[in-house]
Amino acid sequence: MSDSSVSSDSSVYINGEKYPLPEQVIKNVETIIGMQAQQSQAAPTHVRFLQKIASMFGTASFLYAELLFFGIWIGWSYWTRDPTLPFGLPKYELKNQMLDTAALLIATGVLVHQTRQEKLAEQRSHLILQINLLTEQKTAKLIGLVEELRAGLPEFENRTDWEAELMQQATDPQAVLNILQEKDRKSTRLNSSHPSR
Repeated sequence: MSDSSVSSDSSVYINGEKYPLPEQVIKNVETIIGMQAQQSQAAPTHVRFLQKIASMFGTASFLYAELLFFGIWIGWSYWTRDPTLPFGLPKYELKNQMLDTAALLIATGVLVHQTRQEKLAEQRSHLILQINLLTEQKTAKLIGLVEELRAGLPEFENRTDWEAELMQQATDPQAVLNILQEKDRKSTRLNSSHPSR
């Protein structure tokens, strides 16, 4: 697992090595992180609480805790002669509870795997978004440079190309995010005022 952190001098440190980053990349990352923090804070407290509990069930440590619990329960059941165990737990009967135990362990294992895949998909999604934002910003820069070159050549008539001027401006991810959130709010209000029949 790599250890990475972003410093204030527009560089990122990965495993102790410094890699310079353009200021626009830092701005894009901060916008995305800000959006995620804003969405997290916008959720009601009970929803955040339930999300924390649900995310705990998808961890490998929860699966290990289940294995430990069942191991102790099964071991204690076969080494003691008492009909009930501490906390009023009945003895573990292999023929009655084996399938239930296997189903629970398999379901938890699948949930752990899905959680891992979801995290990887989210990382890929962030990477694709970063690449798309950078590509758009580089394209805007190239259009600006081509326009400067065209304006400096005497063979071309000096005309104003409004489309090229608009395309020279790099998209501000925060502005796009604000527009998307406003459209989402309007859509939600419209859907709630006109329920489907």
